[in-house]
Amino acid sequence: MQSLFHTYKRYRTLQTDIISALPIVILMPHSACNCRCVMCDIWKDNKNLKQLTEEDISGLIYSLKKFGTKQVLMSGGEALLNQNFFRLCEIIKKENISISLLSTGLTLHKNIENILRYISDVIISLDGDENTHNTIRNIPDAFSKLREGIKQLKTESPYFRITGRTVIHRLNFKVWPEIIGTAKELKLDQISFLPADVSSTAFNRETPWDVSRQQDVMLSKDELPELKNILDDILKNHTTEFETHFIAESPEKLSKIHSYYTALYGLNPFPYKKCNAPWVSAVIEADGTVRPCFFHPAYGNIKENMLNNIINSNEALEFRKKLDIDTNPTCIKCVCYLNLPPRMNPAEI
Repeated sequence: MQSLFHTYKRYRTLQTDIISALPIVILMPHSACNCRCVMCDIWKDNKNLKQLTEEDISGLIYSLKKFGTKQVLMSGGEALLNQNFFRLCEIIKKENISISLLSTGLTLHKNIENILRYISDVIISLDGDENTHNTIRNIPDAFSKLREGIKQLKTESPYFRITGRTVIHRLNFKVWPEIIGTAKELKLDQISFLPADVSSTAFNRETPWDVSRQQDVMLSKDELPELKNILDDILKNHTTEFETHFIAESPEKLSKIHSYYTALYGLNPFPYKKCNAPWVSAVIEADGTVRPCFFHPAYGNIKENMLNNIINSNEALEFRKKLDIDTNPTCIKCVCYLNLPPRMNPAEI
């Protein structure tokens, strides 16, 4: 009955734009990152440290319970850099809320016991084979530390779920097939792919990248045919990985990565996407800022108001009522969208 009521409230949210159920909350416990990735600017602000506190998380619990939150994703920066990270997890876990950790993987090996105690699953960033991964991360031993952490987790708990997420861009698209092989060698349970965001102000960008900075990451026009050939080979040679969902995306969705990059050059429209993130989730940054998703402007701060008041404020309600995913410029170019139907469990994403 409780599950049916929660499903009903999620239907009502989508119909009325008033949040009555919030299945997913994304927290950024720490603003800094321990990598220096080419496609991200978060690390450039490491000196201006911000982090969520035990008081912040305790203050969230009322709202999470009120909205029946099922899953908290710990993102960043690097969440494990917060010295009180597992205390924050303990507070949340007491409410029977599932916790997923998105991590660079550099310090997994130092936190095995607590990860297995408090975390439901880990999602690691994987950029390529060892050399490519280290180059993109700008950390010489990033891959070996990642590999060691995964190995220790799987040794202690063979069925603990560890998945990978890869941003495909000009520095790694040529080794895309090798990334699939590397994910298997690391004994990941699944690997997911998305294109690089080059147009928004997310990931600590004060302003959108200029053309020169975009070209550091996006494929050149001349490279697009090679990307298409590589993608076609993946679709042809990895049918088993699609059928078993080792590759998280369907062949149709994976093909949208090529369509996204061609769209940046005006060769076709941006791929169609169906997203309801502002209606089923919220992002809370390390300084308490609340956003409807990673890419849209903030509409409150948990250090000034409670989350349940923020996401149903007049400003937030007006935002959702006016937001048209199909025409909004930010949504059209989005690379990381979420569509969670009312009956779907966040764990099924």
